[in-house]
Amino acid sequence: MVLYQQDQLTVRRLELDDAQLLVRWLSDPVVLEFYEGRDRPHDHALVMEHFYRGDDDEEVRCIVEFEEEAIGYIQFYPLDDEDREEYGYQDVVGDIYGMDQFIGEPRFWNRGVGTKLVQATVQYLFREKEAAKVIMDPQTWNTRALRVYDKCRFNRVKLLESHEWHEGEMRDCWLIERNQPLDS
Repeated sequence: MVLYQQDQLTVRRLELDDAQLLVRWLSDPVVLEFYEGRDRPHDHALVMEHFYRGDDDEEVRCIVEFEEEAIGYIQFYPLDDEDREEYGYQDVVGDIYGMDQFIGEPRFWNRGVGTKLVQATVQYLFREKEAAKVIMDPQTWNTRALRVYDKCRFNRVKLLESHEWHEGEMRDCWLIERNQPLDS
Protein backbone atom coordinates (compact mmCIF):
# COMPACT_ATOMS: atom_id res chain seq x y z
CA MET A 1 0.00 0.00 0.00
CA VAL A 2 1.46 3.35 -1.07
CA LEU A 3 1.45 5.96 1.72
CA TYR A 4 2.83 8.90 -0.24
CA GLN A 5 4.61 9.84 -3.43
CA GLN A 6 6.59 12.86 -4.48
CA ASP A 7 8.23 13.15 -7.88
CA GLN A 8 10.18 9.89 -8.39
CA LEU A 9 9.94 8.92 -4.71
CA THR A 10 7.38 6.42 -3.41
CA VAL A 11 6.98 5.26 0.19
CA ARG A 12 4.92 2.12 0.66
CA ARG A 13 4.18 -0.22 3.53
CA LEU A 14 6.66 -2.99 4.22
CA GLU A 15 5.51 -6.36 2.88
CA LEU A 16 6.68 -9.87 3.75
CA ASP A 17 8.35 -10.22 0.34
CA ASP A 18 10.58 -7.25 1.23
CA ALA A 19 12.48 -9.30 3.81
CA GLN A 20 15.10 -10.34 1.23
CA LEU A 21 15.79 -6.66 0.47
CA LEU A 22 16.38 -5.93 4.15
CA VAL A 23 18.66 -8.97 4.46
CA ARG A 24 20.71 -7.79 1.46
CA TRP A 25 20.97 -4.20 2.64
CA LEU A 26 21.61 -5.05 6.28
CA SER A 27 24.33 -7.57 5.50
CA ASP A 28 26.28 -5.03 3.41
CA PRO A 29 29.15 -3.60 5.53
CA VAL A 30 28.99 -0.29 3.62
CA VAL A 31 25.36 0.20 4.71
CA LEU A 32 25.89 -1.26 8.18
CA GLU A 33 28.59 1.30 8.95
CA PHE A 34 25.79 3.89 9.15
CA TYR A 35 22.76 1.80 10.23
CA GLU A 36 22.89 -0.95 12.85
CA GLY A 37 26.70 -1.38 12.77
CA ARG A 38 29.07 -3.67 10.88
CA ASP A 39 29.14 -6.00 13.89
CA ARG A 40 25.40 -6.61 13.52
CA PRO A 41 24.71 -8.05 10.05
CA HIS A 42 21.14 -9.22 9.62
CA ASP A 43 20.25 -12.67 8.37
CA HIS A 44 16.68 -13.67 7.57
CA ALA A 45 15.85 -14.58 11.18
CA LEU A 46 17.12 -11.25 12.55
CA VAL A 47 15.24 -9.29 9.85
CA MET A 48 12.06 -11.13 10.78
CA GLU A 49 12.59 -10.39 14.49
CA HIS A 50 13.62 -6.76 13.99
CA PHE A 51 11.19 -5.64 11.25
CA TYR A 52 8.24 -8.02 11.32
CA ARG A 53 7.53 -8.42 15.01
CA GLY A 54 3.94 -7.46 15.59
CA ASP A 55 4.34 -5.91 19.04
CA ASP A 56 4.14 -2.23 18.04
CA ASP A 57 1.02 -1.55 16.03
CA GLU A 58 1.71 2.20 15.93
CA GLU A 59 5.11 1.87 14.23
CA VAL A 60 4.74 2.27 10.47
CA ARG A 61 7.43 0.37 8.55
CA CYS A 62 7.97 1.18 4.88
CA ILE A 63 10.07 0.54 1.80
CA VAL A 64 11.40 3.53 -0.08
CA GLU A 65 11.34 3.38 -3.87
CA PHE A 66 13.07 5.83 -6.18
CA GLU A 67 12.55 5.73 -9.93
CA GLU A 68 10.46 2.57 -9.30
CA GLU A 69 13.35 0.71 -7.63
CA ALA A 70 13.35 -0.32 -3.96
CA ILE A 71 16.31 1.53 -2.45
CA GLY A 72 15.74 1.82 1.29
CA TYR A 73 13.68 1.69 4.43
CA ILE A 74 11.89 4.19 6.67
CA GLN A 75 9.85 3.85 9.84
CA PHE A 76 7.93 6.37 11.92
CA TYR A 77 5.99 6.17 15.14
CA PRO A 78 4.31 8.37 17.74
CA LEU A 79 6.43 8.77 20.87
CA ASP A 80 5.00 7.04 23.91
CA ASP A 81 5.00 8.57 27.40
CA GLU A 82 8.34 6.95 28.31
CA ASP A 83 10.08 8.39 25.23
CA ARG A 84 8.49 11.81 25.79
CA GLU A 85 9.91 11.86 29.30
CA GLU A 86 13.35 10.62 28.20
CA TYR A 87 13.63 13.38 25.57
CA GLY A 88 12.01 16.11 27.70
CA TYR A 89 8.75 16.40 25.77
CA GLN A 90 6.29 15.42 28.52
CA ASP A 91 4.66 18.89 28.44
CA VAL A 92 4.32 19.19 24.66
CA VAL A 93 0.72 19.18 23.45
CA GLY A 94 0.02 17.01 20.41
CA ASP A 95 1.63 13.99 18.82
CA ILE A 96 5.39 13.80 18.42
CA TYR A 97 6.67 11.40 15.79
CA GLY A 98 10.06 9.77 15.69
CA MET A 99 11.51 8.49 12.45
CA ASP A 100 14.46 6.38 11.30
CA GLN A 101 15.58 5.64 7.77
CA PHE A 102 18.40 4.42 5.59
CA ILE A 103 19.15 4.14 1.91
CA GLY A 104 20.28 0.55 1.34
CA GLU A 105 21.54 1.07 -2.20
CA PRO A 106 24.78 3.09 -1.88
CA ARG A 107 24.69 4.12 -5.55
CA PHE A 108 21.76 6.38 -4.52
CA TRP A 109 23.83 8.12 -1.82
CA ASN A 110 24.88 11.73 -2.39
CA ARG A 111 22.17 12.28 -5.03
CA GLY A 112 19.68 14.22 -2.92
CA VAL A 113 17.38 11.22 -2.45
CA GLY A 114 17.75 11.24 1.35
CA THR A 115 16.77 14.90 1.45
CA LYS A 116 13.70 14.22 -0.70
CA LEU A 117 12.75 11.29 1.51
CA VAL A 118 13.05 13.22 4.77
CA GLN A 119 11.21 16.26 3.38
CA ALA A 120 8.36 14.12 1.99
CA THR A 121 8.03 12.14 5.22
CA VAL A 122 8.01 15.22 7.43
CA GLN A 123 5.36 16.78 5.18
CA TYR A 124 3.29 13.56 5.40
CA LEU A 125 3.57 13.45 9.21
CA PHE A 126 2.51 17.08 9.59
CA ARG A 127 -0.36 16.93 7.11
CA GLU A 128 -1.72 13.41 7.45
CA LYS A 129 -0.81 12.53 11.05
CA GLU A 130 -1.10 16.08 12.42
CA ALA A 131 2.23 15.77 14.21
CA ALA A 132 3.23 18.68 16.44
CA LYS A 133 6.92 17.74 16.11
CA VAL A 134 9.08 15.22 14.30
CA ILE A 135 12.26 14.08 16.03
CA MET A 136 15.29 11.92 15.30
CA ASP A 137 18.46 10.99 17.18
CA PRO A 138 21.31 10.58 14.67
CA GLN A 139 24.77 9.72 15.89
CA THR A 140 27.02 12.78 16.13
CA TRP A 141 29.71 11.38 13.82
CA ASN A 142 27.28 10.78 10.93
CA THR A 143 27.94 14.08 9.16
CA ARG A 144 26.26 13.06 5.89
CA ALA A 145 22.97 12.37 7.68
CA LEU A 146 23.28 15.54 9.75
CA ARG A 147 23.75 17.63 6.58
CA VAL A 148 20.52 16.16 5.20
CA TYR A 149 18.63 16.96 8.41
CA ASP A 150 20.05 20.49 8.46
CA LYS A 151 18.81 20.99 4.88
CA CYS A 152 15.40 19.73 5.98
CA ARG A 153 15.30 22.41 8.71
CA PHE A 154 15.74 20.15 11.73
CA ASN A 155 17.21 21.88 14.78
CA ARG A 156 19.70 20.30 17.16
CA VAL A 157 18.04 20.34 20.58
CA LYS A 158 20.51 18.58 22.83
CA LEU A 159 23.39 16.16 22.92
CA LEU A 160 22.43 12.66 24.06
CA GLU A 161 25.65 11.30 25.53
CA SER A 162 26.31 7.55 25.23
CA HIS A 163 22.83 7.13 23.78
CA GLU A 164 23.11 4.32 21.22
CA TRP A 165 25.12 1.12 20.97
CA HIS A 166 27.01 1.00 17.66
CA GLU A 167 29.95 -1.20 16.69
CA GLY A 168 30.97 -2.20 20.18
CA GLU A 169 30.52 1.08 22.04
CA MET A 170 27.97 3.58 23.23
CA ARG A 171 27.84 6.54 20.85
CA ASP A 172 26.69 10.10 21.33
CA CYS A 173 23.65 11.26 19.37
CA TRP A 174 21.94 14.54 18.68
CA LEU A 175 18.30 14.97 19.55
CA ILE A 176 16.98 16.92 16.58
CA GLU A 177 13.48 18.23 15.97
CA ARG A 178 11.34 19.88 13.40
CA ASN A 179 8.23 21.76 14.54
CA GLN A 180 4.89 21.90 12.79
CA PRO A 181 4.95 24.96 10.50
CA LEU A 182 2.55 27.69 11.61
CA ASP A 183 0.92 27.87 8.18
CA SER A 184 -0.14 24.21 8.10
